[in-house]
Amino acid sequence: MHEQIDLTMTWVGILSLVIFVVGYYFIAAEDKYHINKAKPALLTGTGIFMLIGVYFAMNGLDGHRLETEVEHLIMEIAEIFFFLMVAMTYIEGMIDRGVFSALRYRLVSKGYSYKKLFWITGILAFFISPVADNLTTALILSTVLITIDKENKLFLVPGAINIVVAANAGGAWSPFGDITTLMVWVDGKGAFNEFLYLFPASILGWGVTAYLLSRVVPEGEPPFNADEEKVEILEGGKQIIALFALTIVLAVVSHQLLHLPAMWGMMFGLALLKMYTHYINRSASETQINVFSWISKIENDTLLFFFGILAAVGGLHFLGFLEYFTALYKEFGPTAVNIGVGFLSAVVDNVPVMSAVLKSNPDMGVNAQEQWMLVTLTAGVGGSLISFGSAAGVGVMGKLHGIYTFAAHMKYAWTVLVGYIVSVSIWYFQFIFLHIG
Repeated sequence: MHEQIDLTMTWVGILSLVIFVVGYYFIAAEDKYHINKAKPALLTGTGIFMLIGVYFAMNGLDGHRLETEVEHLIMEIAEIFFFLMVAMTYIEGMIDRGVFSALRYRLVSKGYSYKKLFWITGILAFFISPVADNLTTALILSTVLITIDKENKLFLVPGAINIVVAANAGGAWSPFGDITTLMVWVDGKGAFNEFLYLFPASILGWGVTAYLLSRVVPEGEPPFNADEEKVEILEGGKQIIALFALTIVLAVVSHQLLHLPAMWGMMFGLALLKMYTHYINRSASETQINVFSWISKIENDTLLFFFGILAAVGGLHFLGFLEYFTALYKEFGPTAVNIGVGFLSAVVDNVPVMSAVLKSNPDMGVNAQEQWMLVTLTAGVGGSLISFGSAAGVGVMGKLHGIYTFAAHMKYAWTVLVGYIVSVSIWYFQFIFLHIG
């Protein structure tokens, strides 16, 4: 195992940091410059490692060290990349089979108001994400949201924020509800039952944010024509839902019992989907399904954004920028830094931030278990503070393109901040004051 090198004060370190900041600016200013966020992210991530390669070559450094680092990074990215690809393919399949249109019909035909639909989608997001993971949950429910009403931004924007916050909060109290919680669990920093103690902080924090957002949701009901033909799920739709649920189970089993990456179970689930569609196409039914057509419709810009941003942060880690965590914990104490991790997660993305915390393995003090639960909570919930601070947020930005944007999110970001403060306060009262957890 190589020792961490420090290239932060070299020309490659300084230039890489500048490139990261500039790239991040263009990602955040997507609406202003009308440039897809995947482009600056991909250019930033790949460009930083190209610069590192040039630096190593110019100074005669050991290229195998860089090669090993990139190979490990590719493995980390691939696990997320393929996991998301399969989840998105299933969602496109359910869209094709009319699953979400049927759900939308049932919700709207019942005469539910915008406010009631706002709460229903939020509650579903909070309780589905601990099982299906926050990104998959956010993608599913944002699809439902956009099918309810494609035009009313006064409903769509707070509704989208509500789904992102609920999915992230719901994922924080489950070991496999978020990539960050999974990382903490696998690393042995918390037992399965210890994550469940985060439920009060998660649900109350989301509840406060949801209440504040609900106040701007318009009155009235979404457009619905009484003569509108009832929408039914098309042939194969219910079976695809069942296969998707099985695929999620396979992902968990792969990781927990078989010691395989979670994405391996997802890819196996994709294979099952393809076999099922082959059976449908060869049967007497007139239905013809093409899985590759679904794959062609997934948000590739979202996948490439993740590749770019994770590569960029991986480059900064290799250069030594993320090794300051240990010093911060010694200087300011674990509670202050762990709360700060939530804000950093919103800016950088919670996955690489949590990875940096785990790799640095700082001294969490006498209340180590409580502190690991705090950083799990803040990294998960804190990712909601900015639209692309979490996988769920990025996924919804892709699904509600041009509607749920960085600027639209920041208009209501204060509601998320209030909920974040409530979550941390509940953690402190429960874990430190009452010693429950």
